[in-house]
Amino acid sequence: MRFATLVTETGLKAVFLQERPMLLRLLVARLSSRDDAEDALQDIWLKLDQQEVRAPIAQPAAYLYRMASNLAADRRISAARSGARETAWHDVQPAADEQPDAERGLLARERLQQIEKALAGMPDRMRTALRLYRVEEQPQKDIAVHLGMTVSGVEKLLRRAMQQISVYRANDEADSSERHRLSGEGDTHGGR
Repeated sequence: MRFATLVTETGLKAVFLQERPMLLRLLVARLSSRDDAEDALQDIWLKLDQQEVRAPIAQPAAYLYRMASNLAADRRISAARSGARETAWHDVQPAADEQPDAERGLLARERLQQIEKALAGMPDRMRTALRLYRVEEQPQKDIAVHLGMTVSGVEKLLRRAMQQISVYRANDEADSSERHRLSGEGDTHGGR
């Protein structure tokens, strides 16, 4: 009966150096890339350098091949997960036609200016109630306590605030259309 050679930490590194060409072939076959296989061999060497062998290893070559196989499997799984994350990321990105263009940006800024003007014209309590409800997302009962009024009073205040914003925006848009018409922009009949 043949006895297995027992190897310590320094002997394991010697076996690694001896088996390196075969380990490289194994890793190239598993990882499909010589560069990745070389990186994996480097990782194995670093692990051997950092690990402490507590007991002698009976089959050092088999131990190294198992290390290489496990490392290759871990790298393939990691690459697959990374690819899946990358695909998922690209799938949720907005398409080019979903990106805001310059015109949409301008319209959004104009709407924001209209709302800010409407807010500036509101009484303090109305503006405060709207800010607490829409921006800070506080419940109406908390707003009522804060303002010292009833919940139905807050509801009426918020309804009037929204009506005031709608009226202000409609008036501002009508004024904008009138200015546009008077300036002659968009006249398709050459001034007739």
